[in-house]
Amino acid sequence: MTTTSAAPAAAARRQQSGPPLLLPAVAFAALMVVSIVLSRQTPLPTDSAADTLAYYRDHETAARVAGTLQFGASLPLAVWAAIAYQRLRKLGVTAPGPGIALVAGVLSAVSMATCGLTVWAASRAGGLGDAPLVRSLTDILFAFGGPGHVVPFGVMLAGVAVPMLLLGFGPKGFAWTGLVLAGIGVLGTLALLSTSLGFFLPIGRFGGLIWLIAASVILPRQRPRRTAAYEADGVEAV
Repeated sequence: MTTTSAAPAAAARRQQSGPPLLLPAVAFAALMVVSIVLSRQTPLPTDSAADTLAYYRDHETAARVAGTLQFGASLPLAVWAAIAYQRLRKLGVTAPGPGIALVAGVLSAVSMATCGLTVWAASRAGGLGDAPLVRSLTDILFAFGGPGHVVPFGVMLAGVAVPMLLLGFGPKGFAWTGLVLAGIGVLGTLALLSTSLGFFLPIGRFGGLIWLIAASVILPRQRPRRTAAYEADGVEAV
């Protein structure tokens, strides 16, 4: 009788697939979009120190709320990366892809949290009248909130998109779209060399965000039967 009762319990443990991906994806999207709307006029590294100081002096509350929301958005992003890692492993992906997605997702979340905290600090520093300090904080928040967040975010997308493509976990066109957006996100690194190349950042950020939400729905909980054909050909996801 002990063996019989233990079998269903073991089966139940094996069937666990974790919480739904969509919940942290939507939470991340909502917090990030609202924070971006509140900080849409945030000075760029090319703006003067005087203009930067004036912005944070005149928009202290909006900047403080935006920074708080950005910090909050980092948490569901890290949770999404952890759930995606567990989901891909449960689907049988043994190659580095899930690990890459997890590490990159955590790096992206840490960068977003650092950006949010820096925005919060800049909002308080605006009232001090120290233009060089606020200028330096703005450079830091651009580095972490721009390339620091978007580049690993793109790598995370690639870590999910490649297994989806090679093992048939979704439409091939959708997986290829994820890889293209991942490449665009990685190109956001160039914004550190010249702000004129910063156009990669919003494409990787918002395009990747839409793909993330869609992937949360498309990525299956159970391994599709059609992946047997991929295994027969010796295909391994990365």
